[in-house]
Amino acid sequence: MCGIVGCVGEKPCESFLVNSLKNLEYRGYDSAGIAVFEGDKIKTVKAKGSIGNGLVPKLEAEGSLKAVAGIGHTRWATHGEPSDINAHPQGNARVSVVHNGIIENYRKIKKFLMGKGYTFESQTDTESVAKLLDYSYNGNPVETIASAITQLEGAYSLGIIFREHKNKVYAVRKECPLIIGIGKGEMYLASDMTAILEYTKEYYTPEAGEIAEVTKDGVTFYDIHGNVVEKEIQIAEWDVTAAQKGGYEHFMLKEIHEQPAALKNTVTPRISDGVPSFEECGLTDEMLRNYKNIYIVGCGSAMHAGMVGKYVIEDIARIPVTVDIASEFKYRKPLITKDDLLVIISQSGETADTLSALKLGKEIGADTLAAVNVSGSSIDREAKMSVKTLAGPEISVCSTKAYMVQCAFMYMFAFRLAYARGRIDKAKCAEYTEKLLQIPELIQECINRKEQYQRVASKLVNASSLLYIGRGLDYALSMEGSLKLKEISYIHSESYAGGELKHGTISLVDEEMPVIAVATQTSLYSKTAGNVEQVKSRGAKTIVICRDSADVNPNIADYIIRLPETDDLLMPLVTAVPLQLLAYYTALDRQCSIDKPRNLAKSVTVE
Repeated sequence: MCGIVGCVGEKPCESFLVNSLKNLEYRGYDSAGIAVFEGDKIKTVKAKGSIGNGLVPKLEAEGSLKAVAGIGHTRWATHGEPSDINAHPQGNARVSVVHNGIIENYRKIKKFLMGKGYTFESQTDTESVAKLLDYSYNGNPVETIASAITQLEGAYSLGIIFREHKNKVYAVRKECPLIIGIGKGEMYLASDMTAILEYTKEYYTPEAGEIAEVTKDGVTFYDIHGNVVEKEIQIAEWDVTAAQKGGYEHFMLKEIHEQPAALKNTVTPRISDGVPSFEECGLTDEMLRNYKNIYIVGCGSAMHAGMVGKYVIEDIARIPVTVDIASEFKYRKPLITKDDLLVIISQSGETADTLSALKLGKEIGADTLAAVNVSGSSIDREAKMSVKTLAGPEISVCSTKAYMVQCAFMYMFAFRLAYARGRIDKAKCAEYTEKLLQIPELIQECINRKEQYQRVASKLVNASSLLYIGRGLDYALSMEGSLKLKEISYIHSESYAGGELKHGTISLVDEEMPVIAVATQTSLYSKTAGNVEQVKSRGAKTIVICRDSADVNPNIADYIIRLPETDDLLMPLVTAVPLQLLAYYTALDRQCSIDKPRNLAKSVTVE
């Protein structure tokens, strides 16, 4: 949530700030702004709305800015409505701040500062940070920042400039992402690598509480006591083309098409002697044999990937699995113990609720295994063991390829777990693995069948509400399909286990209610078909998503989406694709903002 950037160099920085903010707009697009050094003052330009419609016209009216150093921000509103006043940067004549995160005790700080004569204009928590820095200022920016952050509670990454320290940018973080990029004759700061990939692939990752002093010649890191901290340069694994549309109309469509390669990249390097191996992260068969229970936590699509994992693990490994929404995990006082394994799933590796769940698991003494898509992220560094999913950058807010590789990770983990615990032999494990390696071709075949998704999407355009139903693994998939549709098409959608319809939900069904039935599990097909017949008899428009071989009664299905065949256990990897494309084409027909759906941001770094 929110994106921050900064730049110090030898040439005007306005172009970098605007361009890098556009690259981060998936993190928030309620408003945007920049602050730069102009003479002996700080000049701030900010506006409500998207960067192209708000900030850019204001900058054009200002004329070209000559500043060589500055900070920028694109906002997802948490405190105060989207407006020019609430836009970042926030500050006064002496200091300017951009902020990603939430300051939980900002009201207390604000009250204290008002007692010292400060006045406030915005509704943001960030203004309290800026004025606390001004109040704490002693002429030394590092000491000032160190003093101020000891008084902040919450999560944050901050980019800061001080009027009296021209052409220097300062940064600090706690539980929110921040990197310092290394350019040629210039240096950068950003919320994540996608902001600066076209400028550099080299960067540093500061730890929580470390303060970065950035100049055109480099960066110096200090700890809270002012001691210099040495850091190792990291190299981004992605190139700039991975963060561009590449001719596709939307990032979401591009990322759907990238799924065969993403799955192959994630799975293939982790196959040893025909079966999955997790030697890279230190997860041994002995450890897998000794765990009493498996807990999986994630948010949104990551949690849905965990649901797929639960069904597969319990089916073939026969060990209890609990899947939790990360935001609820610590509040329900989970029964996890030091004999259990906590699996953490996150695309960004910075999801605040998921990070909190990870920390709780560590406090209890459980082993922690993370599946993340960003090397060096907070969850990647905090977990005892970490597996990198190799999806490449995912720009669209609506997760597709990240979900796919998270599911692939869950399958590899389930296969190795079942093998290590003696529930399947090596031959069966190798058989499952070989079928997993065949999935990219089936995904591509699904993508090629776009006409059937377009046809059904055209029938959903005017729906105000609909249902997804399924049983077993199909129920786990229906949850993900429902989420995809609602987040980008704005159609109210819910998912239910097919057998639950008659326990209340079927009362909603009438001739205005489309029902999408996911029915790919051979052993459960007749049961799901019965549920479809029940809603059809109440007038529902019915869409059945099934295998090519399924014998669908034409009297109960208005539309059929057919899928290529694979093992029942692996069908979710195939089924995810039509659910994604059905949501995409529905949103396209409704002329919705597909990559940047309203009220949503990509990386949720606040609880």
